[in-house]
This record gives sequence, C-alpha cells and structure tokens, in this order.
Amino acid sequence: MRPAEEQRVGLHRIWALLFAVIVCAASAVGCPHKCSCSGSHVDCQGLALKTVPKGIPRNAERLDLNRNNITRINKVDFSGLKNLRILHLEDNQITVIERGAFQDLRLLERLRLNRNKLQFLPELLFQSNPKLGRVDLSENQIQAVPRKAFRGITNVKNLQLDSNHISCIEDGAFRALRDLEILTLNNNNITLIPLSSFNHMPKLRTLRLHSNNLHCDCHLSWLSDWLRARRGMAPFTQCMSPAHMRALNVPDVLKKDFICNGPAEMEPRTCVTQVTVCPPSCSCNNNIVDCRRKGLAEIPANLPEGIVEIRLEQNQIKSVPAGAFTAYKKLKRIDLSKNQISDIAADAFSGLRSLTSLVLYGNKITELPKGIFDGLVSLQLLLLNANKINCLRVNAFQDLQNLNLLSLYDNKMQTISKGLFTPLRSIKTLHLAQNPFMCDCHLKWLADYLFDNPIETSGARCSHPRRLANKRISQVKGKKFRCTGQEDYRSRLSGECFQDLVCPEKCRCEGTVVDCSNLKLTRLPPHIPEHTTDLRLNDNEIAILEATGTFKKLPNLRKINLSNNKLKDVREGAFDGASGVLELLLTGNKLTGLQGRMFKGLSGLKTLMLRSNQISCIDNSTFTGLSSVRLLSLYDNRIASIAPGAFSTLHSLSTINLLSNPYVCDCHLAWLGQWLKKTRVVSGNPRCQKPAFLKEIPIQDVATPDFTCDGAEDNGCLPASGCPDACTCSDGVVRCSNRALHSLPKGIPKDTTELYLEGNTLTSVPKELAALKQLSLVDLSNNSISTLAPYTFSNMTQLATLILSYNQIRCIPVHAFDGLKSLRLLTLHGNDLSTIPEGAFNHLTSLSHLALGANPLYCNCDLRWLSQWVKAGFKEPGIARCAGPADMADRLLLTTPLNRFQCKAPADISLVSKCAPCLAAPCRNNGTCVSNDAGTYHCTCPYGFKGQDCEIPINACVSAPCYNGGTCHIQPGQEDLFSCVCPPGFEGKRCEMNPDDCEDNDCENNSTCVDGINNYTCVCPPNYTGDLCDEVIDPCLSGFDPCQHDSKCVHVGRNYRCECLPGYVGQHCEQDYNDCLENKCQHGAECVDAVNGYTCVCKEGF
Repeated sequence: MRPAEEQRVGLHRIWALLFAVIVCAASAVGCPHKCSCSGSHVDCQGLALKTVPKGIPRNAERLDLNRNNITRINKVDFSGLKNLRILHLEDNQITVIERGAFQDLRLLERLRLNRNKLQFLPELLFQSNPKLGRVDLSENQIQAVPRKAFRGITNVKNLQLDSNHISCIEDGAFRALRDLEILTLNNNNITLIPLSSFNHMPKLRTLRLHSNNLHCDCHLSWLSDWLRARRGMAPFTQCMSPAHMRALNVPDVLKKDFICNGPAEMEPRTCVTQVTVCPPSCSCNNNIVDCRRKGLAEIPANLPEGIVEIRLEQNQIKSVPAGAFTAYKKLKRIDLSKNQISDIAADAFSGLRSLTSLVLYGNKITELPKGIFDGLVSLQLLLLNANKINCLRVNAFQDLQNLNLLSLYDNKMQTISKGLFTPLRSIKTLHLAQNPFMCDCHLKWLADYLFDNPIETSGARCSHPRRLANKRISQVKGKKFRCTGQEDYRSRLSGECFQDLVCPEKCRCEGTVVDCSNLKLTRLPPHIPEHTTDLRLNDNEIAILEATGTFKKLPNLRKINLSNNKLKDVREGAFDGASGVLELLLTGNKLTGLQGRMFKGLSGLKTLMLRSNQISCIDNSTFTGLSSVRLLSLYDNRIASIAPGAFSTLHSLSTINLLSNPYVCDCHLAWLGQWLKKTRVVSGNPRCQKPAFLKEIPIQDVATPDFTCDGAEDNGCLPASGCPDACTCSDGVVRCSNRALHSLPKGIPKDTTELYLEGNTLTSVPKELAALKQLSLVDLSNNSISTLAPYTFSNMTQLATLILSYNQIRCIPVHAFDGLKSLRLLTLHGNDLSTIPEGAFNHLTSLSHLALGANPLYCNCDLRWLSQWVKAGFKEPGIARCAGPADMADRLLLTTPLNRFQCKAPADISLVSKCAPCLAAPCRNNGTCVSNDAGTYHCTCPYGFKGQDCEIPINACVSAPCYNGGTCHIQPGQEDLFSCVCPPGFEGKRCEMNPDDCEDNDCENNSTCVDGINNYTCVCPPNYTGDLCDEVIDPCLSGFDPCQHDSKCVHVGRNYRCECLPGYVGQHCEQDYNDCLENKCQHGAECVDAVNGYTCVCKEGF
C-alpha cells in the first residue's frame, strides 16, 4: 500500500474511533426506554406508558408524555429536570398529582394537563414555577378551585379550566394572577363567583364564562357591573336561575333585579375536595396515621382528611415542604422525631389551630424560619431538643400562649433574645441545658426570668465566658453578666437570627459595613447580609438598577453608595423596602432624567447626592415622596430649567446645591428666583448662563421682568397634560382601579365624567373630587373609607351614581350628601353602618335606588324614619336587614311594620359611639375628648402626655419608671429615653435590683448571712455573738469547752484558762509534755516518753 493511501486509511480509522466515542458518550447521557431523544427534546408520546419513565436526561428542555396511560404523578417523577421548559401530559388517565411534583421545574413555561381525570388541585402545586406562562387544565373532572391553587405563578398569561366539573371557587383563588390575559371557565357547574375575583387582573382580555349554572341573585350583581364595563370580554355569559332570569345576558340585567331571598351577606367560600387515602406502607386507624420506621424519605401526600395524629418518627425525611400539613385542619399531634430534617418551610404547619403536640427532636435543624409556629394557638407540647438550632427569633413563639412544655435541650444556642418566652403564659416546664450559652449582658434577662419563674428543670449552664463556665444560669448574679465588644457583636442581634452571616463573594465585610466597591459589578451582588447598615457599591459598572427586591431583605440598611457607576436608569420599585435608608449617594453616574417613582420606597431618606450626572431638567414630580430629605445636591449637571413646585414636596429640606448648571433664565424659571429669595433653604447662590445679558448673574438677583420668553423656548420640564400614570383615560372615563392608591392621583382631567377608584386603600373621600364638577359617576368601593365629612359632595351637582360599597363607613353625618340633587343610584352596601340620621337623604331628590345591604343596622326607634322613607318610595329593593335589637334581628327594613321600631333599652355604647366616639372614652390619662360631625374625634391631652389618645408620655420620666426611690433623668436630646440614679443598695436600669451583699461577707463560725439593703446581717449559731459572730458567749459551756485531755476549764472574768492534768501542757492542754527531755537513763539506754513519765530501755548487760 502506498504511503498516501496508508495515510487516508489511518485518518478514516481515527474518524471512526472518534465517532464511536461520541456515540458512546451520547448513549451515556441516556434516553428512557422506548422514548426517542433529540438534543434537549425527549419524545415519549403514544407509548401506552402507565408511569413516568425513569432516566429522563437532566438537560431535557421539552418532554412529551401525552397520549399514554399514566394515572399518577409522583413527587420524584420530574426531580432534577431543572432545564425543562415545556411539559406535555395531556390525554392520559391522571387522577392524582402529589404536591411538590413540579418543585424542581423552575424554568417551566408551558404545561398541558388537559383531557385527564383530575378531580382536585393540590394547593401550592405550582409555587416553584415562577416562569409558567400557559397552563391547560381543561377537560378534566376538577370540582373546585382552592384559594392557593395557583399561588406562585404570577407570570401566567393563559389559564384554561374549561370543561371540568367546577362548582366552587374559593375567595382569592385568582388574586395572584396579575399578568393573566386569557382565562377559560366555560362549561363547568359554577353557580356563584366571589366578589372581585377578577379585579386583580388588569391585563385580562379574554374571559370565558358561558355554559355554567350562574345563579343571578344579589351576590352576583357585582359581575353585571364588571362585565358591563368590559363589553365583549366574556360573551354569552348568561343567568341560569332563578327561572324568570334564565338565558338573560348577565351584563344586561339591571342591578335592582339581582335580588336575594335569604341573607345578603355571604360567608367566605371554602371548597373541600380532599381525597381520603392511606399512604402505602403506613397504617390508618381511628384517624391516626402510623408511618413509623418505614424508611420514608419525604412526607406522604394525600393523607386522610380527618386525621388527628400522624407518626413519622424514625424515618429518613430531610425536609418539611410548604403547606405539608395545612390541608389537615383537625391534626392534634405530629411526631417527626429522629429523622434527618434540616429544612422546614415557614408555612409547613400553617392553619393547624387544633395542634396540641409537635415533636421535632433528634433532627438536624439549624434555624427555624420566621413565623413557623404562627397560628398554633392550641399547642401545648413542643420538643426541639437534640437538634443544631443556633438562634431563635424573638417572636418565634408569639402565638403559643397555651404551651406547657418547651424543650430546647442539646442545641447550639449561644444566646436568647429578651422577650422570647414572654408570650408563653401557660409554660410549666422549660429545658435549656446542653447549649453553649454566652453569659454576657444580653443574657442577664434570662437569669432574672428563671429566678422569677423556676420552670427550667434541666440545669442550664453558662459555657462562656471562661469566668462563668459551667455556672448555672439561674444562680449567676446579675452584675456578672457583662459584655465585651466581641461578645456584644455576636449576640446583640440574636432576636433576628444574625450570626456572622457570609459576606458576598469578593466583597469585604467588617461589622455591619459591606464594601463591594471596585469589583466591576454590573448588578447588585446576591446574599447581602441582613444586618448590613452601610452598603458600598461605588466605582463599579452598574448601568441599570433593577427592581430585584434586594432592599426588602435589608431592614437595618441606612446608607447606600452607588457613586461612580454607569447608571442610566433606576427602575420603579428598585428601592422598595428601603424605608430605613438615610443616605443615598448617586454621584458620578449617567442619569439624564429623574422620575418620582425612581425613589419610591425611600420614605426615610435624609441625604440625596446627585452630583455630576447628566440631568437636564427637574419636573414637579421628581422628588415626590421624599418629604424627609434635608440635603439635596444637584451640583454639576445639565439642568437648564426647573418646573414650578419641583421642591414643594421636600418639606424637610434645609440645604440644596444647585451650582454648576447651565440655567436658562427665561419665563419658566421666574418662579425659582422668587423661591430663592423667600426660602430659608441654603442653595449656594446658583447663576444664570442664558440669555447672554444675564450670564453669571445669581438667579435670585434677576428682576422679575427680565425672566422673559419670546415663544420659541422649548421647556421639556413643564408637566404634560393628559392622564395620571396610575390610571387609564378614554373619552371622559378615568380608571384608577386596584392601584393601591392612598390619595387621588394628580392630573385627572377636569372634564372627567366617570371616575373609577375601586380596590384602592383610600381612608377618606378625596377632597380634590370637588374640583371635578362634570362627574356623573364615582366608584369608591372596596377601599378603607371609615367616615364621611359633611358637604363632601356638595359641588358635584351632576353626579348620578355614587358607589361607596365595601368600605368601613360607620357614620353618616346628616349633611354628608347635601348638594347631590342629580344622584339616582347610591350604594352603601357592605359597610359598618348601624344607624343613619333622619334627614341624611333630604337632598337626594332624584334618588331611585339605594343599596344598604350587609350593614349591621340597629333597628330601634331612631331608624323608624328610614323604614318609612324606604316604604314610601321603594328605593331600597328589600335587601337591607336589621342586625339588632334581638327581636328585630334578620328583619327586612322594607317590610317590617313601623310599630316594631321601638326604643326599649339604651343602645350599646359600641353602636352609639360610631357617630359619637367620645362616648367610648377613648382618651387616656385624663385627656379631654372632642368629637366632630364626621364621627371622628381628637383628644386634648393633659401635661405630660401626647398621641391620638394621649397614650404616649411626653418624656420617659412622666410615668415614674425608677423603682425604690431612684431619681429619673431624661437623656439629653432624646425625650423617650431615661436613666435612673439609684439610692445606695439598689442597681439596674430601673433600680429594680437589690444586689446580694452576702456574696463577699465576713461572717464567722458557720454563721448565716442575711442580705439587706446596702448591708448584711450575720445570724450566729448557739454560743456565738457579735456583728460577725466572732465572740464566744460561754467558753466553758459543755460542747464548746476548748480544754483537751480531760483538763478543767476555769472562768477568768470574760475569758478562761485550762488547768492541765500532769503530763499535758499548752493553752488548751493540747500537748503531751516530752518527759525524756529531763530523763536520767544511763549507759546509753533509750528513753521512751509516756504520759507524766518515761521508761529507760537498757542495753544488753545492764
């Protein structure tokens, strides 16, 4: 063979070998049996599979399992498929999906489960699928939509639930679906839809509700209004009952025709569709599920609904997921001891109000999430011993007022925050031993607590510092609990579970300062410690500050440094949660414009540095919400103009730097010259740059006539006319619904005829409405309005419809509706009205319909006029019912005879005080109450107190906080802080402690020391006297005789002497005299001493 051919053959062999290697590598990734795999697409459709196949590649992005015979989806079927985006499960026989089945599919975008046999949806099934955009659950047998069924999929746009058996929708089931565009509920058995079910879906464009069993009574009247305002969104939505309304289109039915025969109030709906099964390998008897020692790796799903006890001890469970037991409301006992649990979701036990025993000992728990025990109001036994818990939040046990026994024995806690045990009003036994407690100043409270409450029975001891090691905490004196700097840092934030958290990668952390400067960062670093107070992000490359929610997790943050980055934009909501930040540095960036929403969340900000940016103008909404800012720097920007009123919201402003900007001193800036002259704010004397004849002249020195315009100026800072940002406007109709508004948005067009403000957080009717004189409809329903002021609507002479339903209105002044001569429809449904003063509706000459249902009307003689007025004009459709007195309860206002409205006894103070709040004596500390016509009040406080109800002392010493004659002193400059100067013998913050003077006493002869105030007393044993018990009363008394060897004790005045027997000497005859000292033994004999004599032992021969 020639060399060239040999070379070609060799290359072919190499390529073949490489191909074989590649094929082997591909097969190593694997593909499920019978399925076909191509890249990241796994195709298993139409294979008659009965279960989800094993061995699905981890890199799969699309998985087709449709047209099989799968009956159940288990929790582990899709575990590890973290890249999956599309999952097809349609056309199977699926009846059950275990909760947590989709927990690893965080990138899932599309899920099809249509044409299966699902009967119920587990709550929180989709909580780990935030990217889910389309979910198809149509053509199943689903009977109900529980409240938390779709919790977590806030980005879903298309949700299909049509062609099921749905007859119940719980309140709030769709509340989280703010981005939903398409919702299909047609072809179900729906009779009633909860109020405001769709109000939280601003993007909804297609709604299918036809082919249901809608019962058109007063509970569904809201739907008519809602659909009428959205014509074409839900075609063919028709009533099916009552009979006379059958086949009528819901939007075409007048509100007055939605009539209830029973109570108008509707209880919140709860849908119960739980399947009762017993988990495999477990036993279920008498509502007790026993799964002990079954080798379980997770908590079983679909437990019997009525269980009262579940035993899961001695398994291999590693985590307790969200809502693990929430569905089992009757649970009283849960035992999870001796597992491998290291992670527990915060709401694992939520809703278990009947739970009395929770056993978690013998696991690997290091920290308990915030709120884990909230709502467990019946809990009596809580065992957390033999874990690795290193801290407890101060409010961890806030709802456990019935707890009897708490065991925290054998954990890793170094400190416990003061107040942790305060809610435990029923606690009898507490176990704290075998924890490495740091007995510093922060643990002194525990010693006091255990002294006052001797309930700790395990013998908890100090481990640190060394001087207190192994001392029982309850026996250590208060003054021994001292702090050094290091100990203080480690334990002072224990109530929030701060334990030297990890520093973000490459950043530097010292104390509470996190320094991430000069790291070329393009975004905020993750995992910033919760205890951070000073965050340094300067000198990086951040261009856009996204709304990531970072600052919501940093409650202690006070300073943010973003100087010298590349910031061009700060997204709305970027600073949400940063209300505690005092200083924000944005110097040296590339910001060109500022919007008011940019700084939303910074309500406590005091210093705002915007030096050396590229800002060109300031409008009058730029600094909205920054009422606390004192120092504002706009030095060295490109500001040519500032809109009038730009600084009007900066109520605390004391210094503003406006220097080094190219101001154009035309007519648009004339206001600034006047403002600079009048204000006390230090401004730095900014100067004009244009026009040329005013260059370098201080703006405040320019004469008003010199601020001129020739008509060619372009001022981009002037507020634009149109629609407020929070609203939509079209042909005189302004919709500002469900925007969490606290006040009326600025800039509502003057020619507005219909204004929708429902679903916000307004607490009163905005006074600014009076300026909108062309209004014919105002919807203020579903807010938090509690009172109406007299003459509130007096200027709205064209108003025909006023909706105030579902607020908290408790009082209507007699002149509240004066001026509403054109009003035809007034709805006050669903408020807190007990009475209405006669004459309140006198000005409503055009009124044809009044809605008063769902109010606690107190039908005594004071409300007789209203019944007569209703009967005369039939303006109320027979929905409003009496709530009291007892003999009038549940009677209709319209049909009850007038003679039944009687005043037999004084009305309860809680009713009368709704319009006369002073009758309830709300003012404390002898304050004087003054009420007004709107049903509100204010308190005139006596000296020493302040607050709405005079409940706050003006200074801390007013309430005499120092005990035992201590003298109270106010801390300089801090009225709410005090210190006590204690008299001799007392100490403590409030002079509440009498230190133990016996700790270093000089009492002698086994006498007993009795503590006093700044002294102590020695209680002497028998035959001793003196202040220190150092004096003997009778030295010769039997039993106290000091003379030895039968010698005689003889009194000598107040003293004594001992008369020794022969052979003894010494003060007490204690010595045997050595008679050999004067012996006469001869010839080397040995002298042996004896009592009063001696013996000579002679040598041999003598």
